[in-house]
Amino acid sequence: MPLLEIKDLKKTFTAPDGTTHKVIDIPSFALEAQQQIALRGESGSGKTTFLNLIAGILKPDSGTVFIDGRPMSSLPESERDQLRATTLGYIFQTFNLLQGFTCLENILIGMKFGCGVNRELAVSLLNRVGLSERLHYRPRQLSVGQQQRVAVARALANRPRLVLADEPTGNLDHANARESLALIRETCRENGAALLLVSHAPDVLAQFDDVRDLRELNLVTKEAR
Repeated sequence: MPLLEIKDLKKTFTAPDGTTHKVIDIPSFALEAQQQIALRGESGSGKTTFLNLIAGILKPDSGTVFIDGRPMSSLPESERDQLRATTLGYIFQTFNLLQGFTCLENILIGMKFGCGVNRELAVSLLNRVGLSERLHYRPRQLSVGQQQRVAVARALANRPRLVLADEPTGNLDHANARESLALIRETCRENGAALLLVSHAPDVLAQFDDVRDLRELNLVTKEAR
């Protein structure tokens, strides 16, 4: 059984003028445990919507997202939250760090919603991403690259089986982007987590052996070409 399996996933949004726009129509997709896949997705291709549907942040109009054999999209809200907290790690493009809390506190707060607070593990993760001297810094006191490292540590804090990454190097310069991508992939391997990353950057996609085109998966963008 794949770690992630998608069947007949569809999502439509309603515009302010009342018109509807189909964004996602993906008949099937699968990701095995510990597998690393990069999805090529240009702006407007539905890549963030796709990841949010997988994570249970959005509910599909129809279809099913199975994570570790459980139907994320049809679970009650409390069970969906629990599955997301214990099985998924999400690296957002804009990081979504809590600005009023330190690096360490950002990790510890995330742990409260998962497998429980483990300060030693939180410190270890921040050390692993090179922030051993920044534990008590707040996000605004960090560079963009350092903020991303906090986001990587937070995504791995609950030892997820699946990590989702939405344009994780989009806010970084070339050198930092390459270093951060290597860090994400290596830490996923070390923690036994599968990785699904979406990006439009050729230099990012070139680092993966398995690259899929979201347009080939998504019947909506196929029709738009």
